[in-house]
Amino acid sequence: MLTLKFLVLTLGFVLNCHAQKEPRKFPEHLLFGTATASYQIEGAWNEDGKSENIWDRIAHQVPCPIKNCDTGDDANQSYRLYKRDVEMARELGLDFYRFSLSWSRILPTSFPDVINQAGVDYYNNLIDELRKYNIEPMVTIYHWDLPQKLQDLGGWSNPHIVDWFSDYSRIVFKLFGDRVKYWITMNEPREVCVQGYSDGSLAPLLNITGYAEYLCTKNLLVAHAKTYHIYNDEFRSTQGGTIGITLSAKWYEPENDDHMEASEDHYQFEVGQYAYPIFSKTGDFPPSMKKRIAENSEKQGFFRSRLPEFTADEIELVRGSSDFLGINHYTTLIAYRNESVDGVYDSPSYRHDMGVIGYALSDWPKGASSWLNVVPWGFYKLLTKIKDDFDNPPVIIAENGFSSQGGLNDDDRIDYYRSYLDAMLDAMEEGCDVRAYTAWSLMDNFEWLEGYSERFGLYEVDFKSPEKTRTPRKSAYIYKEMLRTRTLDFSYEPDMTKPMTIDDGL
Repeated sequence: MLTLKFLVLTLGFVLNCHAQKEPRKFPEHLLFGTATASYQIEGAWNEDGKSENIWDRIAHQVPCPIKNCDTGDDANQSYRLYKRDVEMARELGLDFYRFSLSWSRILPTSFPDVINQAGVDYYNNLIDELRKYNIEPMVTIYHWDLPQKLQDLGGWSNPHIVDWFSDYSRIVFKLFGDRVKYWITMNEPREVCVQGYSDGSLAPLLNITGYAEYLCTKNLLVAHAKTYHIYNDEFRSTQGGTIGITLSAKWYEPENDDHMEASEDHYQFEVGQYAYPIFSKTGDFPPSMKKRIAENSEKQGFFRSRLPEFTADEIELVRGSSDFLGINHYTTLIAYRNESVDGVYDSPSYRHDMGVIGYALSDWPKGASSWLNVVPWGFYKLLTKIKDDFDNPPVIIAENGFSSQGGLNDDDRIDYYRSYLDAMLDAMEEGCDVRAYTAWSLMDNFEWLEGYSERFGLYEVDFKSPEKTRTPRKSAYIYKEMLRTRTLDFSYEPDMTKPMTIDDGL
């Protein structure tokens, strides 16, 4: 049975969503942007010297693992249409645009012995076009598209990737750091490690659960930290930027008071595993996570925990290695534990180690994505927990958005954005240090194993047209007005008969 407190909180948010709310001003310091990722929009998968990455590889598998056998071969063709992308950013009035670099487009051998000038030119052109119109580039160094050559060598489970990634990062700091002031080393380590190496739901589609995801996590965190210190020691004084990491973070609400520990364990495995080593005062993995995996490993006959240990030097390297905490948040789950999931030790498993089940309530509104439940109060609770757990670090909301199946009149997406921004403002009023908000996504794009069946864009994309025509949705007009007025207005209705225009005078 759900707790009374939970029911009251849920009812309060429902009533608020249906009430006519007064407009709310955004703080002057809060920056607004949108985000994309290289494989999801660039296309040109084998052009101008780019080599194969792990998404290229699985997209061309037979039988195809991606819905409708879609690929990112062409995607949005942003490789040649980047000026239209910047034009959309100008139409919206963005403060910044978050995009990622393709490792295999810049370093076709995966290593710094060969730098692909055509790839460098593309990113230089994009960065310069953004800065021409006073839009700050926010650059993600790694957003899931590992060079296939490195995956053949073990990918993120190979400790040598610490050097491979930090070498790549040093190159991009040299190439672009004079014009980039916001760097994100990694996007969503949980998805890289758990979904890529444990449950086979993202490239490279491996299912080596209970082992590989933990090796991946340690190597990824050390690679991130080494990259942070390279920037801090070699580039910050001349380039003057800031650098951090971005984590995916759901909220896990306990089913009732008996499941508080289950909720906390769920959070520690899925968020704390990556945040705790960087942002806690003690460093290292969360103690509860270490304890559960060690106990399970012993019962399964292992001589040591399946969770690899950080050395003392690695703890010091990783701890504090982020100027801000990037958060990608979309949804919430109810967490509970019973005998069906706890105490199962037959074989190693990430899910068994965690020992928690998460589920959604049937009356929660949903997006087109099966996992996306609309629960804005979870966003508020997540932000306040981060504040309390990690001494209120600077936070960048690096992704937040809603999926549909298409159409220009997307009131459900507008309701989502308004309710989540409302919850974010509540958290900020309680002292949460949120510095920036990023809508996912600027435009529809390749949605990983779902292909083009799920649409997250403020702009609708016609993927059948040669020019991949981008058309603003109603949500784009709403977002533009929010940014223009720096106001969350719950009643504003745009005139969509008027074309989207650029208001910056440039």
